[in-house]
Parts: sequence; structure tokens; C-alpha cells
Amino acid sequence: MTKATDIHLSHADLVALLQKIFAKNGVSENNAKILAENCASCERDGSLSHGIFRMAGYVSSLNSGWVDGKAVPEVEDVGPAFVRVDAKGGFTQPAMLAARPLLIEKVKQNGVAVLAIRRSHHFSALWPDVEPFADEGFVALSVVNSMACVVPHGGKKAVFGTNPVAFASPRAGAAPFVFDQASSAIAHGDVQIAARAGHDLKPGMGVDRDGQPTNDPKAILDGGALLPFGGHKGNSIALMVEILSAALTGGYFSGEFDWSGHKGAQTPFTGQFFIVIDPARGGNDVFAERVAGICDLVLEAGQERLPGDRRHVTRAKAEKDGIPLSTENYEKLKALANA
Repeated sequence: MTKATDIHLSHADLVALLQKIFAKNGVSENNAKILAENCASCERDGSLSHGIFRMAGYVSSLNSGWVDGKAVPEVEDVGPAFVRVDAKGGFTQPAMLAARPLLIEKVKQNGVAVLAIRRSHHFSALWPDVEPFADEGFVALSVVNSMACVVPHGGKKAVFGTNPVAFASPRAGAAPFVFDQASSAIAHGDVQIAARAGHDLKPGMGVDRDGQPTNDPKAILDGGALLPFGGHKGNSIALMVEILSAALTGGYFSGEFDWSGHKGAQTPFTGQFFIVIDPARGGNDVFAERVAGICDLVLEAGQERLPGDRRHVTRAKAEKDGIPLSTENYEKLKALANA
């Protein structure tokens, strides 16, 4: 709920403010704009665990020397339907956008193509990476591994990251169908927000440093770990994400990188994988209509809303009224921009 003390910024104004912060902390002009657009879009759509909440982590990671804000990704054409990118220790989003033209060209030529990114830092939500493909009429799936903070089902040591999966598809008569979900019981950013706010979590989210179930987010963050969602089922998905994002791309597994020499580092140094499909090659001229049809059936069956629908409602309100920020958070951003 918007409070009377909130201020409201346009998306463009928030992008400009965040871009200034990134540039002040050693990020190149091109990369700063990409990251600012991404972060502001998360805040606009209500993805608050990956919006301006992340800016302090971005800054501390950059200042620690852990991530290269000026990295220029190297795009490699390695097959008729395969693109690789070495992110050179920089952020994933500039690497993905550098490879995007070649990837789309291959999708149009072959009907499907994959993109494998390595040596990259991903510190945002995953839906902004796939939704633009659906806006252009393509189907997209992406996975990214993270830092080791999830215990395997029945295990005693964190091995997996939160390892999200994001999917996007065109939908006739409506915004694309998009979901973005962690393979952990809860996103790590949401645990951090709960700890900061002093809220307990629901049962089944995580364990403390002794491996005992806990609802205390601070105990999870202080040597504890998250659990995979759905027990062994979420565990299998988390393992698949490690294989695709790290083993296949040449990136690090979630527990493989060492940031101990970089005080303040928060951005996982791993990999990301995409599959992009041209649905027209499926011989179905009414693909988007079929997607809309099955989505309607789900809603008619009683599901209150579809994944992503709430984001679009929040986006429309923000585009009309501006993006709400508390005065406290706005002042913190201005301080970062003017530091």
C-alpha cells in the first residue's frame, strides 16, 4: 500500500538516478544504463526483493573488486543454433544483450537456439531476461545458478543456489505469460527482507546452522540454509539448473567460487543458460491463441490469477502514478548517487 509519505518517480527518473549510482561506482556508461533499466523495472513491477533493495549490494560488490563493471563481454558463434558468451567477470545482463542479435538471428534461421553465458554475475530477477523475447513472439526459458545457500533434500550442507527458472510465452489478447520462480522454498532476497523487517517465515523454508528447521530468517542467514521447494522435486530442478547454468556453460557451480578475499561481495559468480524458440516452426499458426486458451481455462477453474499478472497491474499503476519509494529509501539512493 502506498503511504502518504512516499514519493513517486517516473521509470525514466529512477533509471537516471540508478544509472548515476552505477557510474559513480566504476560501471561503464553502457553497462550502467542496462543495469539501471533492469533494477528500475523490477522496482516498478513490484519485484521489490530485486529492485532498489539490491543497490547497496551492487555497490559493495563493485567496490570490493569482486565484479568488473566495465567488462566487455565476448560473444562466440559456436554452432548453427549455439551461442556462447564470456562475460569476463562482469554482469550477466550486458553479456546477454551483447549476444541477443546473433541469438535471434539463429532462432529465425533454425527455429530454436541456445545461449550459454559464463563468468557472469547475476543479481536480479530472472523474468526481465525472458519477457522481451515473448514480446517479440518467441518462447524463452532461462535458468541461472547462484551462491550455495540451499541444502539438498535430506542433506546437511548447502550445495545449490536458489537456482531460479524463468519462462515466457506470447499470449493472444494479453501480456505474455511469464513466470520466474526459485527452486528453493523462498527466494534469498525475500529472506533478507524478512530479516530486515523482523518477520518470521512460514514453516518449511529453511534450517539453522545446526540443520534444525527454523522460521527465523536471521537464523537462516547466519550459517543456516534454505530448503528446496517440494522436497526431492525441487531438489531435482535445482540440480538441473546447476548442470545447465554451470556444467554446460563453463561457469562456476554455486558452491565453487570463492569471494572470501573480497569483503562486501554479494553478487554470485556463476553462469546462465537460455533456450529461445520460434513457435511458428511448430506448425501451429494459432500458438498465441492456444496459450491464451489454456490460461483462460486455468482461471475459469478457479485459480485467482496467473503468474506475472500482478506485476502487470503494478506496472500499469506505476506508469500512471509513478514508482512509489519511501522518503528514507529515496534519500539513501541520492546519497549513493552523490557519494
